[in-house]
Amino acid sequence: MALILKRTSFLFFLITLVLCCTSNEAVDYMEPKTTSLYFPPIDANEWETISPVALEWNTFNLQVLLDFLNEKKTKAFIVLKNGKIAIEWYGNDADESTNLTWYSAGKTLSAFMMGIAQQEGFLDIDNSSQGYFGNGWSSLTNGQESNITIKQHMTMTTGLDHTVVDLNYHDSDCLHYLNSPDSFWYYHNASYTLTQSIIEGATTTSFNTYFNDQLKYRIGMQGTWLNLGYNKVYFSNARSMARFGLLNLNKGIWGDTAILNDLNYISKMTDTSQNLNKAYGYLWWLNGKESFRVPGSTLEFPGKLIPNAPNDLFAGLGKNDQKLYIVPSKGLVIVRLGNNTGETLLGPSSFDNELWEKINSVIN
Repeated sequence: MALILKRTSFLFFLITLVLCCTSNEAVDYMEPKTTSLYFPPIDANEWETISPVALEWNTFNLQVLLDFLNEKKTKAFIVLKNGKIAIEWYGNDADESTNLTWYSAGKTLSAFMMGIAQQEGFLDIDNSSQGYFGNGWSSLTNGQESNITIKQHMTMTTGLDHTVVDLNYHDSDCLHYLNSPDSFWYYHNASYTLTQSIIEGATTTSFNTYFNDQLKYRIGMQGTWLNLGYNKVYFSNARSMARFGLLNLNKGIWGDTAILNDLNYISKMTDTSQNLNKAYGYLWWLNGKESFRVPGSTLEFPGKLIPNAPNDLFAGLGKNDQKLYIVPSKGLVIVRLGNNTGETLLGPSSFDNELWEKINSVIN
């Protein structure tokens, strides 16, 4: 039986970013464990559960974990073990039906959709993005613009000027040349946002329709894309995020249905995509690498992105500590959605490391 607890009190305090200074060997993308995975039905709210007691997890430390989540303004927290719900908790005025924003954790949805569009022959991520939404999408010269590939939009290596006033603006007069493509890594939000326009141009279908037909409905997700200023962010309940995590745990296969069966693309999506930030794939964050960069900085830091987490973890990470963790070696999908924990960072934060310390005390 899933553990569903509610907490109402909270304590707000500031956390600073953990910059690990120890070196670790990079690891390859790991296969999921051979244990068969459970997939919930796509047309019902049923979801099989497995208790922490049956898993021989530490239930005393589980309560410590839940108290910590409540203090950190968490609204939804789910742990799947081999697809079954082992922990499901809601608090701070949220419940199972509450739609919450993924923020930049939703970038992973666009990366997955790009793989589907390429699988269907609509595009090639190694081609210039200009060919899919026309020239003049930026203030670059035609030659500079044509040198930027779709892949570089997904790996944050377009070379677009990151010193502009607002990195969310994706109007052409806000996109300027600074570095040649593939020569510099910087977390440029506008460059990512354009990936949805690329998919629209390639498929001649609205992104929302293509997303709904090719992914959302096929795995039983709910939710919708909404505009927040210049950003397009996804809102859904926590179980929908868990469904997407389970799909990626099983490398694009939902039960017996192949949603994205290009294993080469999936492996590259969730492994180092370039040499400038080894902890970044195609819009996914990667643990276990020898160094990492973070949003808002030009610095490279040694060590793992999340020292307390398993090396093979890959993650969708969003503003205000929205988290989608996937750990193939342990058959885990973990979702955290909620309010700001005390940081204003766009993706990774010290909360990741704190949270994994608490998770490890339960599952290990």
